[in-house]
Amino acid sequence: MPIYEYKAFAPGGATQTGVVDADTERDARQKLRKDKLLVHKLAEIRGGKKSRKGSKSTDAGSWLSKLRESRAAMSGPGAKENEIVAGITRQLATLLGSGIALSEALSAIIEQAESKRIETMFRQIREGIQQGASLADTLSQHPGWFSEMYVNMVQAGQAAGNLDTVLTRLADYMHAQRALRRKVMGALMYPIIMIVIGCLVVAILMTKVVPEITAMLIEQGKALPPSTRILVNISTVMQKWWLGFALLIAAISFAIERLYKTNPKAQLWFDSTTLKIPILGDMLRKASVGRFTRTLSTLLQSGVPVIQSLEITRKVVGNRVIGDATEHVRVRVVEGTDIATPLKASGAFPSVVGYMVAVGEQSGELEQMLDRIAIAYDEEIDSVTEKLTALLEPIMIVGLAGIVGFIVLAIIQPILDIGQI
Repeated sequence: MPIYEYKAFAPGGATQTGVVDADTERDARQKLRKDKLLVHKLAEIRGGKKSRKGSKSTDAGSWLSKLRESRAAMSGPGAKENEIVAGITRQLATLLGSGIALSEALSAIIEQAESKRIETMFRQIREGIQQGASLADTLSQHPGWFSEMYVNMVQAGQAAGNLDTVLTRLADYMHAQRALRRKVMGALMYPIIMIVIGCLVVAILMTKVVPEITAMLIEQGKALPPSTRILVNISTVMQKWWLGFALLIAAISFAIERLYKTNPKAQLWFDSTTLKIPILGDMLRKASVGRFTRTLSTLLQSGVPVIQSLEITRKVVGNRVIGDATEHVRVRVVEGTDIATPLKASGAFPSVVGYMVAVGEQSGELEQMLDRIAIAYDEEIDSVTEKLTALLEPIMIVGLAGIVGFIVLAIIQPILDIGQI
């Protein structure tokens, strides 16, 4: 059933916009008339694009709004929309757990949608289900919103008849992953902000303050100390070539990013090198291992086969070293071994993880054991982030103080020499 976006006038003259699903444009207009809405514009949405009939709007604000929507559609959902999907997942689980039919539950989700994109997407999902497709199949048509893990868990939940339970697990998993991401980003954001601010302060000093002061010293005609000459040379280079340096840094950053995304060997080297950095590497390893254990546990509890669970987990751990080790475990499991043995032999996981997984397999409580490991690593990440922040703060302060101190010394030294003369 097609989906139409409309702009209509409500009783009293207020403008109202939204979407409606109907077999034809005529049916859509009739539905809107029943709601006492006078249709002004009606456009069919096809694959996220609109086929608009009638006159085009010349309103600049409307044009900019549509441009922003098209860019958002191309770039996929943002962090806020991902949170909305997590919330919708929990709402859907609650509705299904209360005995409400899936189609009616989706209708309730549509009525509460916070954006047109969300509303349109769930209308398409509901339409697919009404035509006989499964929920997993309809979700797979929106890969930018629902990951392979999400789709496979829903498929397993539908097959086992416990879709509401699986959706609850998914919502819990998404919440835990978001919390973990915030912990890691929070630990890294503070030093990044400090470094950026420090670089800006030094750049302003070198391009604005230092040249004015050194110009007066040079006018005296006296020989400058070595530190002052070095400072003058650095300041001159920064004044003349600051744009070139900025472009060079941007080009290097872009090249590194492209190389990381397109070259598996470069990605492996970068991730393995990062894991060797004191404290920071420990935090990133714990985050990846925690993501591994929580993802695998959630998939296995939802009824996804172990081979497929390991394949999906490999894609979400966020580190190539841990991902390659996960692939090695998957291959060995296909050959008939257990999970713990290749996990221990990989060397990518802490030894305690291998032993706890072995205990979980032997006791038949692997999923619960993986959950315990994930919870334990979440707590350890809190400790490591505090340690990282406590270590980086004095290092950055001393580093910036050393740079500023050199600048002050290079300026004051010739002034003192002139005063003595």
